[in-house]
Amino acid sequence: MDFDFSGEMWYWRGPAPFHFITLPDDVSAAIKAISALVTYGWGMIPVRARIGATEWDTAMFAKNGRYVLPIKDVVRLAEGLVLGDDVTVELSIRH
Repeated sequence: MDFDFSGEMWYWRGPAPFHFITLPDDVSAAIKAISALVTYGWGMIPVRARIGATEWDTAMFAKNGRYVLPIKDVVRLAEGLVLGDDVTVELSIRH
Protein backbone atom coordinates (compact mmCIF):
# COMPACT_ATOMS: atom_id res chain seq x y z
CA MET A 1 0.00 0.00 0.00
CA ASP A 2 1.53 3.33 -1.09
CA PHE A 3 0.60 6.91 -0.21
CA ASP A 4 1.73 10.42 -1.18
CA PHE A 5 0.85 13.31 1.10
CA SER A 6 2.12 16.58 2.56
CA GLY A 7 2.16 17.74 6.15
CA GLU A 8 3.81 20.18 8.51
CA MET A 9 6.88 19.00 10.39
CA TRP A 10 6.57 19.45 14.16
CA TYR A 11 8.78 18.75 17.17
CA TRP A 12 8.12 16.69 20.28
CA ARG A 13 10.71 17.01 23.00
CA GLY A 14 9.45 13.92 24.88
CA PRO A 15 11.95 11.68 26.61
CA ALA A 16 13.51 11.08 23.17
CA PRO A 17 13.26 14.26 21.08
CA PHE A 18 12.07 13.82 17.52
CA HIS A 19 10.47 15.58 14.59
CA PHE A 20 7.22 14.22 13.13
CA ILE A 21 4.74 14.72 10.33
CA THR A 22 1.11 13.90 11.08
CA LEU A 23 -0.60 11.99 8.29
CA PRO A 24 -3.80 13.47 6.81
CA ASP A 25 -7.15 12.12 8.00
CA ASP A 26 -7.81 10.07 4.84
CA VAL A 27 -4.38 8.41 4.84
CA SER A 28 -4.61 7.69 8.58
CA ALA A 29 -8.06 6.13 8.10
CA ALA A 30 -6.81 3.88 5.28
CA ILE A 31 -3.88 2.71 7.40
CA LYS A 32 -6.07 2.17 10.46
CA ALA A 33 -8.32 -0.08 8.34
CA ILE A 34 -5.40 -2.45 7.69
CA SER A 35 -3.45 -1.89 10.92
CA ALA A 36 -4.26 -5.30 12.43
CA LEU A 37 -2.71 -6.96 9.37
CA VAL A 38 0.54 -4.97 9.35
CA THR A 39 1.38 -3.97 12.93
CA TYR A 40 4.28 -5.70 14.62
CA GLY A 41 2.91 -4.88 18.09
CA TRP A 42 1.88 -1.95 20.26
CA GLY A 43 0.19 -0.43 17.20
CA MET A 44 3.47 0.27 15.43
CA ILE A 45 3.15 0.29 11.63
CA PRO A 46 6.38 -0.47 9.70
CA VAL A 47 6.92 1.81 6.70
CA ARG A 48 9.45 2.87 4.10
CA ALA A 49 9.35 6.65 3.64
CA ARG A 50 10.89 9.04 1.14
CA ILE A 51 11.32 12.79 1.34
CA GLY A 52 13.13 14.24 -1.65
CA ALA A 53 16.13 12.01 -2.40
CA THR A 54 16.23 10.48 1.09
CA GLU A 55 14.58 7.12 1.78
CA TRP A 56 14.47 5.29 5.12
CA ASP A 57 12.69 2.58 7.10
CA THR A 58 10.85 3.48 10.29
CA ALA A 59 7.62 2.77 12.14
CA MET A 60 4.61 5.00 12.70
CA PHE A 61 2.21 5.06 15.62
CA ALA A 62 -1.18 6.57 16.34
CA LYS A 63 -1.46 9.88 18.16
CA ASN A 64 -4.70 11.80 18.67
CA GLY A 65 -6.60 9.61 16.18
CA ARG A 66 -4.08 9.92 13.32
CA TYR A 67 -0.73 8.36 12.53
CA VAL A 68 2.54 10.23 12.93
CA LEU A 69 5.69 9.63 10.89
CA PRO A 70 9.00 10.13 12.74
CA ILE A 71 11.54 12.16 10.78
CA LYS A 72 15.07 11.10 11.67
CA ASP A 73 17.68 13.83 12.10
CA VAL A 74 19.74 12.37 9.25
CA VAL A 75 16.71 12.79 6.93
CA ARG A 76 15.92 16.28 8.19
CA LEU A 77 19.51 17.43 7.73
CA ALA A 78 19.98 15.77 4.33
CA GLU A 79 16.84 17.45 2.98
CA GLY A 80 17.38 20.81 4.71
CA LEU A 81 14.09 20.59 6.62
CA VAL A 82 13.25 22.93 9.46
CA LEU A 83 10.47 23.04 12.01
CA GLY A 84 7.17 24.10 10.42
CA ASP A 85 8.11 23.13 6.85
CA ASP A 86 5.32 21.68 4.70
CA VAL A 87 6.89 18.39 3.61
CA THR A 88 5.87 16.05 0.80
CA VAL A 89 6.20 12.37 1.72
CA GLU A 90 6.04 9.12 -0.24
CA LEU A 91 5.10 6.26 2.07
CA SER A 92 4.90 2.47 1.62
CA ILE A 93 3.55 0.08 4.24
CA ARG A 94 5.98 -2.77 4.96
CA HIS A 95 4.96 -6.16 6.37
